[in-house]
Amino acid sequence: MPKRHSSVVGRSFGDGVRDAVHAAGMTQRQAAERVGWEEAKVSDLVNGKGGVTEVELALLLGLCHTPPDEVHRLLALYRESREKGYLQFVGVDALSPQRTLSAEERYANDLVVWSLNLIPGLLQIADYTRALYERSVPGADPFDIEAEIKERLARQAIFHRSREFVFYIHENALRLPVGGQDVMKEQLLHILGMSVRPYVTVRVVPVEAGAHPGAAGSFTRLKYDKLKPVISAEASRAGLFLDDDESVAYFHRVVEGLDQLAFDEEQSRRLISSLLP
Repeated sequence: MPKRHSSVVGRSFGDGVRDAVHAAGMTQRQAAERVGWEEAKVSDLVNGKGGVTEVELALLLGLCHTPPDEVHRLLALYRESREKGYLQFVGVDALSPQRTLSAEERYANDLVVWSLNLIPGLLQIADYTRALYERSVPGADPFDIEAEIKERLARQAIFHRSREFVFYIHENALRLPVGGQDVMKEQLLHILGMSVRPYVTVRVVPVEAGAHPGAAGSFTRLKYDKLKPVISAEASRAGLFLDDDESVAYFHRVVEGLDQLAFDEEQSRRLISSLLP
């Protein structure tokens, strides 16, 4: 198996293999016995390490009756060899690459989110998300939209005092009327409610700040206890994950710049309150 330059790739691959074994109703030991391996070989796979050939991986996934789309995804991860990140595309029926991002959020204990145009996904209420996709994703199937909402709300289960969350939100994102007056009122009230939690910080970058370090786009910086930091930049049909030192240092400087320009917490709450319909 090729050397993995991105820890995100390794974790995503390992989680996929673990899920495949679990979905087949087997333990790692049982799976190893069925293919004639030592249990440690399967253990290495679920931990994102090497030790098997592509043919052996395909054999294991065939034993697990893994769906074809997932087999292709895991084989692609197996072959992944980019040195500066992992670019993940979504299928034609998916709206965003939340699967990998959700997994990384669960690993992280320190998250900094910068949102330029929209309310951050971790702070969105269901009606806001629904209105957003109905208007911004041409031809989106209502079933896919509801699945997206369900997955996004499930991501919000990570909010806990064992983690630290800092949200930098541009004022324009708060002013953009998504879903009408009633939806925006509920959405802004939700942000205000979240902002009083001791482990959640919400800071607004005002319009009057003009040009700013985050003008290039939204991103999330994730830090972990024992792993390298990761930067996640998400688009509507692709997600980019970066963990090389140069990229992480660059985005750290962007966060520092936003920190200098943003209102403090109390000023931010006053601004959000002033926007209530």
